[in-house]
Amino acid sequence: QKPILLQGHERSITQIKYNREGDLLFTVAKDPIVNVWYSVNGERLGTYNGHTGAVWCVDADWDTRHVLTGSADNSCRLWDCETGKQLALVKTSSAVRTCGFDFGGNIIMFSTDKQMGYQCFVSFFDLRDPSQIENNEPYMKIPCSDSKITSAVWGPLGEFIIAGHESGELNQFSAKVREQLSNIKEHTKQINDIQTSRDMTMFITASKDNTAKLFDCTSLEHLKTFRTERPVNSAALSPIFDHVVLGGGQEAMDVTTTSTRIGKFEARFFHLAFEEEFGRVKGHFGPINSVAFHPDGKSYSSGGEDGYVRIHYFDPQYFEFEFEA
Repeated sequence: QKPILLQGHERSITQIKYNREGDLLFTVAKDPIVNVWYSVNGERLGTYNGHTGAVWCVDADWDTRHVLTGSADNSCRLWDCETGKQLALVKTSSAVRTCGFDFGGNIIMFSTDKQMGYQCFVSFFDLRDPSQIENNEPYMKIPCSDSKITSAVWGPLGEFIIAGHESGELNQFSAKVREQLSNIKEHTKQINDIQTSRDMTMFITASKDNTAKLFDCTSLEHLKTFRTERPVNSAALSPIFDHVVLGGGQEAMDVTTTSTRIGKFEARFFHLAFEEEFGRVKGHFGPINSVAFHPDGKSYSSGGEDGYVRIHYFDPQYFEFEFEA
């Protein structure tokens, strides 16, 4: 089936994110634009204008009232989803790399980069207390002295966040008290992406060490490994099948020197239990930087270094094949 092509960015895509219902798709890139689209037909609904640098991360809360973005312009911003109005601006000392709403949508967390002499921090703000944003005083700030956080998501029930580091380490930071709950190192290189399963019991990591790995959210027990020949930039878990989609490719700067395969950057599908690859979808003209399954599991999207977002709907055979299997 022909994918729906979304052209709304001039630079490479950094993250794509569905809201909980899946009717909207948010996309951010290395340009200052934050776009929101109807996922069913690829129509652009609008943009959130205000950032002045590359936008690294985006998230929408549980009932899609608010949108959160983090940018290289040293700010994390909160928007009204419907009107596009900026509701809050938190200034930081360095670029905001990851951000997210907790389960209830009341608490936001974001992490900042280790750069220009500033340390990497994870900050937690409670939106029910407006003074925290106004005074730029998070209720909790955890320093990460060793290696910077490159990806982070909330764990189940908003009790902790799971953070992946440049060094390949995985940490759990409590959202209640200033402490690190656990720490493991299963990857040998930087973790590029973390996404949880629909029921928040598991999460998958994508790493520069050419693998994606599946873990238990609470215990951080390593469950499965999916191996490829290239760095994995993003990985997502299907909400309805035991399927995993991986997106990746060589580093953007190496592409011109090594790749003659135009439009051959594939999204790769693996079986969750058997760790076997069973399908590939071609299309992008550069490495895939972000992948996401639609919450109903009937389609998935990928955003690439080429600045395009592609929405792919699965053929009916995909569902028949899975139920037969």
